[in-house]
Amino acid sequence: MNTTFDDADFPAYSMGRAADMIGVTQAFLRSLGAAGLIRPQRSLGGHRRYSRHQLQLAGRVRQLLDEGLPLAAACRIVTLEDRLATAQRRIAELGGTPSADEDAEVPTPTHPDISTPRYFRAP
Repeated sequence: MNTTFDDADFPAYSMGRAADMIGVTQAFLRSLGAAGLIRPQRSLGGHRRYSRHQLQLAGRVRQLLDEGLPLAAACRIVTLEDRLATAQRRIAELGGTPSADEDAEVPTPTHPDISTPRYFRAP
């Protein structure tokens, strides 16, 4: 039996509770909305309501910001990570498995020409 408690996209958390849960300010959550990363639903009274999925995305952005990335870059990375995870879940639902070169957990090897430094004589 599925309930709204099982649904990661159910907007269960108020802005204050959401901010407390992931250790950020309410202004930070509003900035993610302004950046277009998350769009919280609104209660009948007009208050923002966040889902667990949105809080996971916000927490990941906070982590990237703490590592020194700008907000726009962090939002883009989180968006791409989320799309990749969704695609991988969909592939698994359809009975497929990613090949070794499609596995997101395995880094793409750097081309030898790029990874080998070359030094040129000054003119």
